Amino acid sequence: MKFTTAFISSFVAYSSIVSALPVAPRQYAEVPTPEVPTPEVPTPGCTPDQQNNTVAGAVYFMTNEANGNFIVASAISADGTITPTEAVYTGGKGGHGTPAAGDAGPDPLFTQDSVKVGNNFLFAVNAGSNSLSMFKINEANPTDIRLVGMPVDTQGEFPVAVAFSPKMNMACVVNGGAVDGVACFSVDENKGLVPMANSTRALNLKQTTPPTGPPNTVSDIIFNEDETKLLVAVKGVPPTPGRISAFDVNPQDGSLSDTSVDSTPSEGGVVPFSMTNIPGKNAVLNTDAAVGFAVYDFSKAADAAATSTIIPIEGQGATCWSNFSNKTGTFFLTDIITSTVTEVKVDDNLAGSIVKQYPLAAGSGTIDNAIATINGNDFLYVLSANATSIDVMSLPAAGEATSLQTVDFSPLAAQAGLVVNKIDLQGMAVFVKQ
Repeated sequence: MKFTTAFISSFVAYSSIVSALPVAPRQYAEVPTPEVPTPEVPTPGCTPDQQNNTVAGAVYFMTNEANGNFIVASAISADGTITPTEAVYTGGKGGHGTPAAGDAGPDPLFTQDSVKVGNNFLFAVNAGSNSLSMFKINEANPTDIRLVGMPVDTQGEFPVAVAFSPKMNMACVVNGGAVDGVACFSVDENKGLVPMANSTRALNLKQTTPPTGPPNTVSDIIFNEDETKLLVAVKGVPPTPGRISAFDVNPQDGSLSDTSVDSTPSEGGVVPFSMTNIPGKNAVLNTDAAVGFAVYDFSKAADAAATSTIIPIEGQGATCWSNFSNKTGTFFLTDIITSTVTEVKVDDNLAGSIVKQYPLAAGSGTIDNAIATINGNDFLYVLSANATSIDVMSLPAAGEATSLQTVDFSPLAAQAGLVVNKIDLQGMAVFVKQ
């Protein structure tokens, strides 16, 4: 299969590591559902019921188009392979950050977790309409998702990432525009997202709408492992390092602490990007596009900043996205410039090291990724934006990842009349049937 590999032709220092199509500020009104048919691809030779029985889960990303944002759902088979199946309108618009320098490229929101699965719900940001959408996933047929309620105002501008807490049954979105900050919502399977009291907090980025970046933009938002803290990663402006801001979550009502405790990377770290919890530890792995990755230890006093250790990845271009595999006990990081998947481990003493690297198609622009566990086996799904493809890798054991499949979804999208632009694509999340 031949991929389109038009790539980012120049990068000026860090500010052009991952840049997006520059656009003038847009009006942020909701848009009507575009007249775009939903692509449906039944498995050849199977009835719908038989097809549902062979589906083990689904993987989702979003088109993030300015004229209407769609979630693209692909069915995951028991062997980990995928089949693009449906596209569902979010009820909002996509958006683009403005690059500080360099050419247009993938990762228009400068983030991880623009699409998030929690329980049997899927959440997606609509950066161009300042809203957050919530879908209910049909557990029997996970490519069948239905919007619950209407998209809600994110109480800020240019939402870029969302986190979900099963324990608190709440979703928190982070805005990265001129009106920045965090806003949280209770999750109601009938009403949708309901704003929560005392859960809106500013980050004071002094940004624009759309934001100019990647420097000084929001990177990610997650709950820590025990869901007592809400963490927000913010990139620095070289040479000034960025930070991870930690807000306490009230276990009674989900309200957030008035102020955050901010942790900065140790020497060498500048641009904190994705965050992934380290299982069993009060710590996170944090990719850093300037150097590789870092480990932040939050096990000190609750009101103290985390300590961090930087682990360089030799030859990296911009390592930005991360996820953890239960099967291998290792993390998988993607680099947009080198189109490389790097497998790393973190030991019991929180020391990080590189296990192995896996090059994908040159210039494919590997951005968001997700990992699914199916019948005890793990599979990695990588959104390769420049190739309008999803790369699938099997993860049988640490250091033994193998390429399983590459699916170019652009022909199907064109056939269905769905607009797919490699510069716009963002997000990756999975749901697995229980």
